[in-house]
Amino acid sequence: MARKSILAGTWYPDSANECEKMINSFEKVYPNFNTDGKMFIGGIVPHAGWVFSGAIACNVIKYLSNDSIDTCFVFGKHLSESSPNFIMTEGFWDTPFGPIEIDSELAAAVFNKFKFNLETEDKYEPENTIEVQLGFIKYYMPNAKIVPIGAPPRESSVEMGEKAAEISKNMGRNSIFIGSTDLTHYGANYGFAPKGEGKSALEWVKNENDMNMVKMMLEKNKSGVLNEAKENYNACCSGGVIAAISACEREGHCRSELLSYLTSYDVRQSSSFVGYAGILYSIF
Repeated sequence: MARKSILAGTWYPDSANECEKMINSFEKVYPNFNTDGKMFIGGIVPHAGWVFSGAIACNVIKYLSNDSIDTCFVFGKHLSESSPNFIMTEGFWDTPFGPIEIDSELAAAVFNKFKFNLETEDKYEPENTIEVQLGFIKYYMPNAKIVPIGAPPRESSVEMGEKAAEISKNMGRNSIFIGSTDLTHYGANYGFAPKGEGKSALEWVKNENDMNMVKMMLEKNKSGVLNEAKENYNACCSGGVIAAISACEREGHCRSELLSYLTSYDVRQSSSFVGYAGILYSIF
């Protein structure tokens, strides 16, 4: 038994063949990104349906992937500051490319260091932030395992990310660390429209509100990420972001690059829209 892919067939295709067709099209979107001499260890990915943000998430994970990766930590989940931590410590999670295994030894070691709400293959809260990444992970790293973690937007998620990287290294794992978040959710559908409607509102989101958050993520400013999200509603999973950044920094001197930024308006015009960014972290 594996945890079901509850979004397969809606947010992304439910067959391996159709998923691969989309992935092949995504790979053509950012052909000029320079990877020379870079050792990628983590990144930030969006988590909307593949039609909207799949190209960004796919390419971040593609650049993170290599045959030596043992485990992929995915930090996400829509949580409040007072929410508990979440983790799945054993079993499998289904994808259209076949089930992906939880790194039970590594997940259990992290579980023992913090207080978590434990999820299982048949007892979990439905969510999209982690699931929509799993098809990409399974496709590019078919033998890698995962540790899926719900990280709330508070300072304790910094320690969680640091400890995850430390435990991984002590256990001899070659791990990568992914934080999953979308950016500003703007418009009547989301109850957030401080700049009204129209082109000026879209430009404010793209050039100011979202860019403030992207700047914090590129600078690896974890307090800035939390404060921006709390004050300006420009990241829905800031806890996952700071956990991933902290884990990457624990691995060594860390540099950052923006792969891409866009909004759902660029895909489908609407008065309500969401921002997406893909960021890669590497060590040198």
